[in-house]
Amino acid sequence: MQKINRGFTLLEILLVVAAIAILAGIVILALNPGKQLSETKNAQRSVDVNTILNGIYQQALDNAGTLDSNIQTCAVACLTPTAAEEICKTGGACAGLTDLSSLTANETYLTAIPQDPTGATTNGAGYHVCKSANNRVTVCAPDAELTATISVTR
Repeated sequence: MQKINRGFTLLEILLVVAAIAILAGIVILALNPGKQLSETKNAQRSVDVNTILNGIYQQALDNAGTLDSNIQTCAVACLTPTAAEEICKTGGACAGLTDLSSLTANETYLTAIPQDPTGATTNGAGYHVCKSANNRVTVCAPDAELTATISVTR
């Protein structure tokens, strides 16, 4: 009688592993994790911008429609944001930044000022705020990725 080997050869195993590696590489490239991460950060920025603006208007409603006096007036909101328009982090040194700590006092309107997901600035939150001559407030995220424009005006 003849003995039959029913195992795999080394060459067959290597071919299967190579095929799996090629397919995994194609899937990873198709998913583009860098772009997905940037889109996730932009989604967080959009939520943060709306949160800040809601806090500003809740405070204004409680103060007979008067906006926080620290919000600067600008001609074209967030077109060329200045350092003075950047919102100061809660508990940070606010020299040269917009201090909105009144929003977080006793956690009345916000528990903390949201911060940009990259955390790139030292004392600033990474978000900018200004108001028009007609008291329309704009909050924007100038560090948005993928050439996105994240800005909300009310």
